[in-house]
Amino acid sequence: MNSNHCSKLLTLLLATTLVVSAVGPAAAMSASASGAPDEKQVGEDVQSTFTITKPFSEYDTWTLNGKTELTDVTWTVQLFDQGGSKIDQKSYDGQSFNHSLKKSDAFEVKVVVKGTVPEVENYSYDPAQKLTLAELNQFREGGSSDSIDKWTFRPYTEESQEARDAIDSAQSAIDSAKNSGASVSGAEDTLDNAVSAFDAENFGNAVDLASEAKKKAKNSQQSSQQTQMLLYGGAGLLALVVVVGGALWYRSNQQDDYDKLR
Repeated sequence: MNSNHCSKLLTLLLATTLVVSAVGPAAAMSASASGAPDEKQVGEDVQSTFTITKPFSEYDTWTLNGKTELTDVTWTVQLFDQGGSKIDQKSYDGQSFNHSLKKSDAFEVKVVVKGTVPEVENYSYDPAQKLTLAELNQFREGGSSDSIDKWTFRPYTEESQEARDAIDSAQSAIDSAKNSGASVSGAEDTLDNAVSAFDAENFGNAVDLASEAKKKAKNSQQSSQQTQMLLYGGAGLLALVVVVGGALWYRSNQQDDYDKLR
């Protein structure tokens, strides 16, 4: 092989490598949410939209599965082309659905879920109780499946939120007292009881205990501050006594020396 041929071959290989690098791997499927709440009151209606981009980046045919813990649910699956025009739509009722997808001009798949926040079976202060707003999965022939994404939110009632706010406020007061050097063991014990009452769904008792814990923390902080002020005052008084005593002692010695000279 002559040098001229080798040079042309190397040039071709380099050009091919640059083209492959410029193209790069195909963008993978991804999902995003719009109108997905972090928290919502029991009994309220919810509507959220989830957008799946590049739905056929890996598979030409698959089934979109959706699940939720909302009640009175309606799902709407919409397909859009790259220009943003809707090319297909279908609706389903119930807490789950399956929608078959085949490679087409669809560039995006939007899933709209509408439903109502149900009653909560088990409340928890920490970690806070969660419900599934939507879980989207990719099912393929043969039974294999992958999770696309999942979104959750915290459900609450007026009573549970009042109790949570009271506990949060008490915890803040305890932290403040602790940072000031005050003893907060009694307040912390009472706050633990408030949390236990919350987990038992005794929200009224939780509010009362949290308020008591907050009061204990504030009283402890105030007492600690007063003690510190007394200590500082005592130290200042002692310093003043030392200064005045020293001055008097110096003056007395000076007077004695003067009398001796006379």
